[in-house]
Amino acid sequence: MKRLPMRKIREALRLREDGFSGRQIARSLGVGRATISEYFRRADVEGLSWPLPSDLSDVDLENRLFPYSPGEERRGVPQPDWAYVHAELRRKGVTLSLLWEKYRGVHPPSRDIAAQYLGV
Repeated sequence: MKRLPMRKIREALRLREDGFSGRQIARSLGVGRATISEYFRRADVEGLSWPLPSDLSDVDLENRLFPYSPGEERRGVPQPDWAYVHAELRRKGVTLSLLWEKYRGVHPPSRDIAAQYLGV
């Protein structure tokens, strides 16, 4: 998902407070409804609503809504060796599901990461 400028996210939160629907807000800002819904979900998780605190800068807002930047490794979870994955997938009988199970056997999910993805 490509991020909107913080100015547009602030505008979306303001419009939601004014009673506009997600569909109307998405159309107004020229983005998809799913994108607006995701921004609203993130704001709700952070307890953010309009009016935003006056001391909340755009950088602070972005850090609260997007705690990780794109491409950043999440809390020490190693990325798979993609060259190995692609080579293995060329072999007969090897599926992505099998490779995933093998990866999870070596790198079991921690409670913190599971909670992060499940929103717990």
